[in-house]
Amino acid sequence: MPSIVRPLLRPALVTACAALALAALPAVAHHGWSTYDETKPMTVTGKIVESHYENPHAHIRIDAGGKRWLAILAPVSRMEARGATADKVAVGREVTLVGYASKEKANELRAERITVDGKTVELR
Repeated sequence: MPSIVRPLLRPALVTACAALALAALPAVAHHGWSTYDETKPMTVTGKIVESHYENPHAHIRIDAGGKRWLAILAPVSRMEARGATADKVAVGREVTLVGYASKEKANELRAERITVDGKTVELR
């Protein structure tokens, strides 16, 4: 390859590598579900005391009989597509969650489904 072409390829190669590395960051930042105990499904009913309708996963905190649970829900786009809009998971709403408790964090669960106003929405 002529010597004048090689220096021109280096910036393009560096730019391409940087773009690929940045594109991979969301995948690295995303967590897996192996930290939740799928052998023991649980049901929790309570009032929402905190709601975060944001990506990568919406999450709510509910007060269930004096115990506070952090519930990891689905991505916002999936929740909206299935009818679990922000107003359905707003503070003050009563919900029933079916999911799996965290193996590592006390009072945290990954919700598989949520019931609000008598309507059940599958989150996975």
